Amino acid sequence: ERRQAEAARIREKYPDRIPVIVEKAERSDIPDIDKKKYLVPADLTVGQFVYVVRKRIKLSAEKAIFIFVKNTLPSTAAMMSAIYEESKHEDGFLYMTYSGENTFGSM
Repeated sequence: ERRQAEAARIREKYPDRIPVIVEKAERSDIPDIDKKKYLVPADLTVGQFVYVVRKRIKLSAEKAIFIFVKNTLPSTAAMMSAIYEESKHEDGFLYMTYSGENTFGSM
């Protein structure tokens, strides 16, 4: 309920931004992220957001990273706004999980 109010407040104040919560997959050996909540531009692509996550966890270029939404791998060309509309949680946040391995398969 508190998160729902927070997401509503964020969307009202920043209508062109998407509230996202990023968490590491449970058994992943990839580094932890220092910040879980993000306010991303609606016109950002998933690929651009993956780049942001990669930088935050200081992942070297040769290491792979996979981002999942509801256990599926979204297209890197997809807009964050489209992913948000189809996959946002009832609390108003978009939840994304990252991992160093493709643990769930693909779309």
